[in-house]
Amino acid sequence: MSPITILLLSLSLSADAFAAAIGRGAVHRPTLSAAVRAGLVFGAIEAVTPVIGWALGLTAAGFVQSVDHWIAFGLLGAVGGKMIWEATRRESPDAAAAAPRSRGRLALVATAVGTSLDAAAVGVSLAFLGVNIGVVAVSIGLTTFILATLGMLIGRVAGSRLGPVAELIGGILLIGMGTRILLEHLGLITW
Repeated sequence: MSPITILLLSLSLSADAFAAAIGRGAVHRPTLSAAVRAGLVFGAIEAVTPVIGWALGLTAAGFVQSVDHWIAFGLLGAVGGKMIWEATRRESPDAAAAAPRSRGRLALVATAVGTSLDAAAVGVSLAFLGVNIGVVAVSIGLTTFILATLGMLIGRVAGSRLGPVAELIGGILLIGMGTRILLEHLGLITW
């Protein structure tokens, strides 16, 4: 997996956390240190979940090797489609900002886990591709930390209007990556 692909994957998987962080920042108006702590929670959880998916994928890799590219295409397409669906079906930013939200650490962890489940599904796909999961997980975690921290700070200032746009772009990128994997394995393109 090329460094550009790892970066695009990291940005795509960080889009959910970025969107959620913008919303939390709009509601909670965090200080810089609170935004960094939230970013660390999002980043750590987002780094662990693809490793879990990767381990599960390795377990099944021998059984599905002949169709692994179709599985990667399906999983990335489904996650990307879900992100696009959620980005286009959200309630208005004003209504989202007015909704009550919990301030506790448990709510933060639950939000981080919820936004990282797609990374577990992508991790399954990565097992079929033979990637260095350590490099990919660190990249995803670091990117998520940075974007979630920035999202909290942006949300504090700009409100929750930018979150759906980030999620939409992330979904499109994931579908593009899944399509590229499928086309490469079918021999229709070489990169």
